[in-house]
Amino acid sequence: MSQSDVRQVDVTLVGGGMSGAVLALSLAALLRSDGSPLEILLLEASVPEQHTHSGFDARAIALSAGTCDALSRRGLWPLFAHHCAPITHIHVSDRGHCGQARLSAAEYGLPALGQVIELASAGNALQRAMAAATNIRVCCPARVHEIAPDEEKVTLTLESGELIETRLLVAADGGNSFVRQHFKLPVTRHDFEQHAIIATVKTAQDPEGRAFERFTEGGPLALLPMQQGLSSLVWSVGQHEVDELMALDEGAFLARLQQAFGWRLGRFERCGVRNVYPLILTACDYPLAQRTVLVGNAAHALHPIAGQGFNLGMRDLDLLTGAVAKALAEGEDIGSFKVLSGYWQQRQRDQAQTVWLTSSLAQLFSNGHDPLVAGRNLALTLMGRLPCLKAPLASRTLGFVADVCGN
Repeated sequence: MSQSDVRQVDVTLVGGGMSGAVLALSLAALLRSDGSPLEILLLEASVPEQHTHSGFDARAIALSAGTCDALSRRGLWPLFAHHCAPITHIHVSDRGHCGQARLSAAEYGLPALGQVIELASAGNALQRAMAAATNIRVCCPARVHEIAPDEEKVTLTLESGELIETRLLVAADGGNSFVRQHFKLPVTRHDFEQHAIIATVKTAQDPEGRAFERFTEGGPLALLPMQQGLSSLVWSVGQHEVDELMALDEGAFLARLQQAFGWRLGRFERCGVRNVYPLILTACDYPLAQRTVLVGNAAHALHPIAGQGFNLGMRDLDLLTGAVAKALAEGEDIGSFKVLSGYWQQRQRDQAQTVWLTSSLAQLFSNGHDPLVAGRNLALTLMGRLPCLKAPLASRTLGFVADVCGN
């Protein structure tokens, strides 16, 4: 095969989900010293669907205030703004106990603590933006078959036989990352022995910007405010309970949900399609290989408690974009060990702390032992009365916990 048969690009991203698409668009806005843009290639194994749902069965995620700021900094917030519902209050409580804490946007001088967006709406907006970008090419469906890095480039062989040479390889291919497995990168795994039930629900009262984190005997239950007066449910339950709950009809399921959550939003009236997935921590201890970096769930798949997953990932994406921008400005090789190790040195602490925090909270608030129950309720009570004790929770919730390259 001649050199002319090899596609040569600056950055190749494997995986076109939220993390891959956001990073592709962020990097596409950067310029070399001569004013020319980077050539970006995104490889996605699955053909994306165009969702035209009414909104009721949509899955949603919470974007922290810090994530919203980062998206604005990268020029991407307009893609999301019209599809979001603001979070103005967060109420944290423990079922059957008096401990509770509240956060409000007004306390921190913010219009919102975060925003909730439907994944389908976000995905459609990102796909349209990538299609309009002249320096992003999306290959779909496309699967990587072989990876061969050297000092100057990474050569990828696709299952189709096509060859690609890239200066920087970014793995955004999820919790079962092919790229991570290829390089045999070290991974910490922990099975929480829980499953998350996800659905869109309708309550008698409009949530009006209120999000809830409710700790129950089986695991945490979160409700996020959505547009049109709906809420997104993420209910973590034990393995012994998930099959029973998924088998219930809508009325019986809502009755169980009412019992677990309470009446803060009145009666639960409707429930959309329920989906379920196992909760397993996957954290890559060193997400770098030669000219390669892992992002998103390929680097860390977390328990959904406290909604840290994509928000941690966005801090990675923002800082990686800044590191590449800095390398371009200084004439550095964007895939060099110097650039990637510098990025990881800045991100390592935040990643480790967030992984530890979410895992610890998940285990603490799913444990029914009396001493732990008493301790966590005391902590929630004190947090509710002493603002200084809410600071660590607030900083993680808001997402303002890491320095980023503001390029």
